Amino acid sequence: MKPLSLKNIVAISGSTRKNSTNYLLIKAIGELSNDIFEITMFEDLLDLPAFNPEESFENTPAKVLDFRTLLQTADGILICTPEYAHGVPGILKNAIDWTVSSAEFSNKPTVLITASTDGKYGHASLLETLKVIEAKNIEDLQLLIPFAKTKINGEGKITDEKTLEEIKTVILKFKDTINELLLPC
Repeated sequence: MKPLSLKNIVAISGSTRKNSTNYLLIKAIGELSNDIFEITMFEDLLDLPAFNPEESFENTPAKVLDFRTLLQTADGILICTPEYAHGVPGILKNAIDWTVSSAEFSNKPTVLITASTDGKYGHASLLETLKVIEAKNIEDLQLLIPFAKTKINGEGKITDEKTLEEIKTVILKFKDTINELLLPC
């Protein structure tokens, strides 16, 4: 049987630091899944203007249109984020807000991984947002990694066996969710 082609995944880090734990985690996931996924990192969160509902339908900024197109053409979305002050990083929430009216997340397989010191409050909040905007299978495609810096080293290697197994499980569920959507009716 011929192997399926690599699935196009857009990855978004909720941290703007290039070597943040979440950025390194995306790289680690890319290495673990390089036979399944081709991961494209969206690195322009800082370039997206502040969400303005009046511009969401008319006069949408070009950077927002580019972001939406990237999400539309992806087979799935991977979000790895820290928690800031018990909440979702503002820059990540801003990006997601730009997609509410245009529905890029609707029925799109999406993985949410919150890797932070604690993370439970930001994770719960973002999970609810992704449910409301109808991200596909989000209940099964989510993982909270508390005390992440003790589980992912500075080279982007997952050093905690339990965390590594949980990530591998999420990767397989993500692949299965994408494949289910791509099956002919």
